[in-house]
Amino acid sequence: MTPSFALHIPDADLRPEPLDPEQIVSGNPEVTGKVVWESADGRQIRGIWQITPGVVTDTEADELFVVISGSATIEVADGPTLTVGPGDMAVLRAGDRTTWTVHETLRKAYAISL
Repeated sequence: MTPSFALHIPDADLRPEPLDPEQIVSGNPEVTGKVVWESADGRQIRGIWQITPGVVTDTEADELFVVISGSATIEVADGPTLTVGPGDMAVLRAGDRTTWTVHETLRKAYAISL
């Protein structure tokens, strides 16, 4: 069992998480991240994720996240367009097909349910 902890998100050390080249629409975005907690069955994940400017596509899991820094526009196919920046919370649903236009390097804290 993981003990309780605190982590200063803006300074957290992240590791490269290469994108599938097919996800990149434009630019040269780079992703880094860190899983800080995962349930024993692997169905609940908490972590930090960062992406540099560019445009990418994704198919989402059930996720709640809070933007720590940066900004992006997230277009959900057949759904809303979300504009997010520091302090914003967003919810994405499993299966959402999204296009992320990252304006400034975006860092978020997330909780994913698989």
